[in-house]
Amino acid sequence: MRILMRVAYDGTAYSGWQLQPNATTIEGELNKALFDLTGEDIQVTGASRTDAGVHSLGNVCVFDTATRIPAEKICYALNTRLPEDIRVTQSREVDGDFHPRHTDSEKTYEYRIWNDRFPSPVLSRYSHFSYRRIDIEKMREAARLLVGEHDFGAFCSTGSQAETTVRTIYAVDVIEEYNKDYMVEEYNKDCKVEEYNKDYMVDVSDEADIEKSDDEKEDDLDGFGRMIKIRVTGSGFLYNMVRIIAGTLLDIGTGLLEVSDMEKALATHNREDAGPTAPACGLTMIGIRYK
Repeated sequence: MRILMRVAYDGTAYSGWQLQPNATTIEGELNKALFDLTGEDIQVTGASRTDAGVHSLGNVCVFDTATRIPAEKICYALNTRLPEDIRVTQSREVDGDFHPRHTDSEKTYEYRIWNDRFPSPVLSRYSHFSYRRIDIEKMREAARLLVGEHDFGAFCSTGSQAETTVRTIYAVDVIEEYNKDYMVEEYNKDCKVEEYNKDYMVDVSDEADIEKSDDEKEDDLDGFGRMIKIRVTGSGFLYNMVRIIAGTLLDIGTGLLEVSDMEKALATHNREDAGPTAPACGLTMIGIRYK
């Protein structure tokens, strides 16, 4: 039978998804765990070959097996044999001809940028840090240009084996979340008092309504910060495509590039006309939806 698995992982310690000689990979760990479980020499086939350091909440892979373990129970058995930074969140039987890369799907990735005066030791594994002032509206304006079918040759690193650089992007959202969105609620059962971590929130008193200079507004972020999320959904992606999109949007947001530079990169298909490849730590595969 053919089994589909959804896999979540922290990619920090791994050299990407794809099996490589003399390197620790997500695919290699799954293959070892499946051999330990079934005694079969199994090679999983993944939907997305995420790069070194990239994370996932829902990558997909399939494998064939003669095991008598019920398909929906395989995830439980495998998780006891996998490292703590890899977890199979679902396992189920699919048709024998199902292929995770050759079936129409929508893939969603999210790139996270922590924008503050100083890096966060808690968030540094899962986001890219930037201390620069970022114009969200410019990023959103440039992001809208990416939606639709385009030749994304400017957003592909050298070494890609893709037959064509034309891809379809369904949505690009630029979202900002401030620390106050992560309030903790504590309930005292005896006194029935609600306590919030208000000591760590941005001031929302009447004084905060007074018009402030740009420098004073920047000071408001100090110690509170904001998370900027670039969420991209498409039919498929080129090598490093989402990281290059994120690097280009960030440069536009900080003023190193203009919105017109995004138009130029889409028109010329020249890698030199797009922005840098953003670091891998900020990228997470959110999931895949099969049509």
